[in-house]
Amino acid sequence: MAAQTSEKKRKPIGANETFWGYLFLMPVIIGFIVFTVFPVVMSFYYSLTNYVGVTPPKFVGVQNYIDLFTNGDFGEALWHTVYFTIGTVPLGTLLAILVAVFLNQKIRGANLYKTAFFIPVIVSYTSIAMVWQWLYNDDFGLINSALNAIGLPSVPWLTSSAWAMPSVIIMSIWKNLGFNSVILLAGVQGVSSAVYEAADIDGANVVQKFFHITLPMLKPTIMFVMIISMINSFQAFDQIYIMTKGGPGTATQVVSYLVYMNAFQYFKQGYASAMAYILFIIIFVASIIQLKVSEKDSL
Repeated sequence: MAAQTSEKKRKPIGANETFWGYLFLMPVIIGFIVFTVFPVVMSFYYSLTNYVGVTPPKFVGVQNYIDLFTNGDFGEALWHTVYFTIGTVPLGTLLAILVAVFLNQKIRGANLYKTAFFIPVIVSYTSIAMVWQWLYNDDFGLINSALNAIGLPSVPWLTSSAWAMPSVIIMSIWKNLGFNSVILLAGVQGVSSAVYEAADIDGANVVQKFFHITLPMLKPTIMFVMIISMINSFQAFDQIYIMTKGGPGTATQVVSYLVYMNAFQYFKQGYASAMAYILFIIIFVASIIQLKVSEKDSL
């Protein structure tokens, strides 16, 4: 009865309350329009021009997009981006699952391990890339020194076309391992202990529980981690810029770095904008496909 009385007395939101609501939202709305909507619209407009940053843009239609697929630099950079993504996402996710399962065990110093794994996440890519650049140094790097100490030859980590991209992949996996592990650890801890207890009663061992309980229950979390990792991999720039500058030659030149070079080194803002939009479309389509696959598996 009291609830019905309160519903009858509830007044609709008036124009004054609506005004104040929108007024408080205005800083967020203005910021979104100025720093997100406007740059996106202008970038698309520049992608249809030959804008070089100094002279007024001249409309050229889809010529920039045609040049993307006729010039070999974009195709090569796209392949390097796919190579980087294939190298980081599956292996990084697998290692993160193993770390999450390890951190979920009742071991001494578990919080210390969690902190140690997460520290690289809060450190900037620039700082970490500079440290790994020193570790990979051909002459006095710590990794090559350790290899020489056990009788193995030095590896040209960042100076060889064959080793440069794997070297960047290793560093990127290490950098993102803590973030992915924490997300997956939350998923592991969400699995009911009663399921594992029932498996123990049935005589299941550790391996059987991992493959038949942990992994199936983690599917939504694993797909989330893979989507986020894929998006970050397609946008890789910091580590490439600091460690290799796209080299040696063009061995590590990914699309994001090529966009930067065309926009701020060659001053081809129109061409770079077209390249950025193609990259956005690729990421969007790949994300949708992963989401559809995830939804299909969950049915």
